[in-house]
Order: sequence, then structure tokens, then C-alpha cells
Amino acid sequence: MADQTRRSSTGQKYSIRIQFTLIFFFLMLGAIGACWIINNTFLERYYIREKRIALTQIYYAVNEAVNNNSIDSDEFDEEVVRSAGKENVNLIVMDEGSTTIKLHASDGPAMVRRMWDNMFGQTPSMEEKDSVQYRYYEDRVLEENADYRVSIIYDTRMGQQIMELYGVLDDGSFCLLSIFLESIHNSSRIANRFMGYIGIAISLVGALFALFLAGKLTQPIRELTEISERMKKLDFSAKYKGNSRTEIAQLGQNINELSEILERTISELKTANNELREDIERKEKAEEMRQEFLSGVTHELKTPLALIKGYAEGLSEGIADDPESMKFYTEVISDEADKMNRLVARLLSLNQLEFGDAQFTMVRFDIVGFVRGCLHNAEMLARQKGIRVNLENRPPLYVWADEFWTEEVFINYFSNAVNHCEGEKVIDIHFEENQNCVRVVVFNTGKPIPEESVPHIWEKFYKVDKARTREYGGSGVGLSVVKAIMEQMHQKYGMINYDNGVSFWFELEADGAQRSVPAERNKE
Repeated sequence: MADQTRRSSTGQKYSIRIQFTLIFFFLMLGAIGACWIINNTFLERYYIREKRIALTQIYYAVNEAVNNNSIDSDEFDEEVVRSAGKENVNLIVMDEGSTTIKLHASDGPAMVRRMWDNMFGQTPSMEEKDSVQYRYYEDRVLEENADYRVSIIYDTRMGQQIMELYGVLDDGSFCLLSIFLESIHNSSRIANRFMGYIGIAISLVGALFALFLAGKLTQPIRELTEISERMKKLDFSAKYKGNSRTEIAQLGQNINELSEILERTISELKTANNELREDIERKEKAEEMRQEFLSGVTHELKTPLALIKGYAEGLSEGIADDPESMKFYTEVISDEADKMNRLVARLLSLNQLEFGDAQFTMVRFDIVGFVRGCLHNAEMLARQKGIRVNLENRPPLYVWADEFWTEEVFINYFSNAVNHCEGEKVIDIHFEENQNCVRVVVFNTGKPIPEESVPHIWEKFYKVDKARTREYGGSGVGLSVVKAIMEQMHQKYGMINYDNGVSFWFELEADGAQRSVPAERNKE
């Protein structure tokens, strides 16, 4: 359960591209939101501060003009009008006799009344609004010193605030500067609203741009992720092809090198594993062959050893007390010993062949003359049993093979034919010449081999008729020796059942033919 949970958690994927886009979007949105909050909180204060500074600067300019006696000059009018117009400032200057020296205002009478209100101290505070009925009330004082006072005045008729600077000039005259603050409030609200709209639009556009940029930046990472997924499935064909100079490119190069090392290592491991598997199979096969060999040898030697022991005990106990009986006993012992010798010799030959220790020397010779020579010594055995041997009389046929092992194959076929020859008691030996091989056929009259036994006749120690095999001293090894020899020479062999007998055959490479070793050993 823990493994499944771990696999489930690690299998979840969070796209770096989406994460990058969301981080960028929220950072931008947060920055714009912070700007909006700061603007909404401090913009109006900043505007008031800037307007207060503008009023004080105009005040000092007027005071300087008074000191220089240039207040009535055109240069002063031009400068003051330009500054006041730029800041939307209303200006009035009165002397001690309430005579207007300079007036610049959109509503002159109102400015005059306000001057008189300030001169006579007739501007109550906001706390007195409910008890005293005036048009103007002082909301708060922004700055005050011996020369001037800057305050916020509330106009009840207009329903808006006015920033006023009331001061005394160096020559004793009075100066009043005022500016409406409604425009500041409206500008602040408009700026904040505009910033909100622009912020949302910029955030959305920025998110799209961040998504595009994140796609570009994370493309190498996605490529490396795909490569690692394929590597996890032991597919090392994919390689990172990025050519940038970033850390990701270095990572990609390292993954390429890792992929090559893993591929080479796994290839070596697979090769070693395959060799190990083959070694194990060879050892298992060798052990199986050893067990089979020991079992067969034990079984085949059991009977002759029992006979030798029994007849030897009979001789030692004096059962055979006459020369004729003693001769019979000794002949049986000698005959069984010969059978054991033949069995051991064949088993040694078979063991050499199956383990690849046998030496094969390929020479060119006449197979017809070769078979005739083999029959010269073996034909006497057939005649003793009344068997007629027919050898096809034909010109020499030259083949390439090992003479020693070819003789072993032919003698095994011939002795097998002699031991199973019945009926007309005929053994027919003939040759069939094909395109690139010569087939030697040994046919004997008698009973066909049962169909259920045909697949097993090439196995070691297999006997079709165990009682009959025992009569002529057969061990069931001869045909397995033939099989091993023919497979070592990479040639075909087989048997064919007929109504009146059985034929065994083997093929050898004909002289002049192109030698070709089959990919698999054939048997028909």
C-alpha cells in the first residue's frame, strides 16, 4: 500500500510552464495591486503636498516683487499669471486700507470676500459648523508660521474643499492664494480607476507573454523529461540536441553521456547474461547427459556383470565339474566380457562426440570402394546367418568426409541390418547421387519399425525389442553414435520404413560441390 501511495504521489506532474506563468502573473498582479493601494492611499496626500509647495512658492515670489517694487510690472504679471495658471491658483493682494493691489481669480468678488474673512478672522472651524452658519469653514491647518498659514477650507455652497494660503507681506499688505482641491480628488480617483483597468489588462497580456516565454524556457526541460522517460524504458536512441550555453544544455550533454554509458553497460550485461545462460544450459545439459549416461551404463552393464558373476561363482563352487561344462561357462564369461568391452568403447566414442572432443579430418575418398572394403570383413558375419548381401556395382563416387567416423556410421548401420534381417534375409546396399551429395542406403528385409518407436530410435539406450536386442548383444547405443557423428559432420541421416523391411541412410558431401554447413542440423 505504501509503494502504491509513493508511486501515485511521484506520478503526479506539475507543469513548470504553468507554474512559471502563474508565478509571473501573480507577481505582476501583486505589483500592480500594491501600486494601486499606494496610489489610492498616498496620491492625494502627495498632490496636497505639491499644491502647498506651489502656493508657498507663489507667495514668496509675490513677497519678493513687493520688496522690489515690481508687483505692478508687466514681468511680474506675466510670471505670476503663468505660475498661477499652471497650478490653477487664485491670487489677491490687498493693502492695509483694503485696496486691491493685484487680483487674479476666476471669481474676483469671492476672492475679495475671502480676503476680508481672513483679515477679520471670520472663518470658523469645522467643529463650529452646526452652531455658526457660514459659507466657509476651516477643516484643518497644513502649515503655519509668522508669515503665513496654509489651511484646508470647506465651501458649503460648492460642496468642495479649497486650499488657502493667507499671509502678510513684508510691506504690511495682505496676500491670499487659493486652489480648489476637487480636481485633485477627481484626478486621484480617475488615476486609480485607470490604473486598475490597465493593471488587469497588463496582467492578462503579461500572463500570455509569460506562458509563451515559459514554453520557450521549459522546452529543453520537457525534452530532457521525455528522454529520461525513454531511458527508463531502456530506450537510449533519443539524444538531447540543444546547443545553448545554459546549465540545461550542460545537463542535456550529461544525460547524453549517461545514456551512452548505460546503453554500453546494459549491452555488456546482456552479453554476459546470455553467456552465463548458455554456460548454465551447457552445464545442465552436461549434467543431464552424465545422469543419462550413468543410468544407461548401469542398466546395460547390470546384466553382463550378473552373468559373469553367476558363471564365475558356478566355476568356483565346482558346479561345472566336467571339461565341457567348464568350457561353456568360460565361453559365456568371455562373451559377456566382450559385450562389455564393445559397449564401453561405443560409450567412450559417443561421449567424445557429444562433448565435442572428437577429431574430424576431412579427406577425399571413393565411397563405393570404401564401403566395399568395410564389407570385406563384416560380410562373413552376414553369411554365417544366411543373409545375402547385395552391393551396387557402379563407378567410383568421391566424397569429402572423415574416413574413421564414416566407417563407424556404416558398420553401425550394417550390423544393425544383420541383427534385424528376417524374411528373405537380404541386405541391399546402394548409392544415390544428388546435386551436391552422395547418399549411402543400407536396406534389410524384415519387420518395419513401429511408428511409435521411430522418434526414439536415435536416443541412447533405446531398444525397440529389448528381448531380441539382448539375444545379439545390442546395447541401444549404435544409432545414437550415428546421430552424433553425422551432426558433427553437419550432414543428413535417417531411416525409411517399407512393407518388407527398413532402410537406413546417411549423406556425405560430393566432390566438387560447394561446401555449405546448414544453420541447423537436419534429420529426415
